[in-house]
Amino acid sequence: MKEQAEKLLAEAERMREQEITDAVADIKRKIDLYGLTAEDLGLAKSAGPGRNRPKNKAVVKYRGPNGETWSGGRGRKPQWVTQALQQGRNLEEFAVKG
Repeated sequence: MKEQAEKLLAEAERMREQEITDAVADIKRKIDLYGLTAEDLGLAKSAGPGRNRPKNKAVVKYRGPNGETWSGGRGRKPQWVTQALQQGRNLEEFAVKG
């Protein structure tokens, strides 16, 4: 009986290790798929106690005719970008230089 219990424990441990391997592979695939960073996952090194940094400060890549800004990231384009493109304007006209 002891031998059978040891076999079951060994099999349970093997299954647990396989689940971990599968979970890690799935997480890596999703990180790749969504372009996640260590900061997105809360894994980035902290600036230290008492140092509050702004989170997800997007870099401005485009500036609209009325001073509107856009980082050019994922998701919907801002209304001013959509309107400009519909009017036949080129996105590069609004690119922030430098």
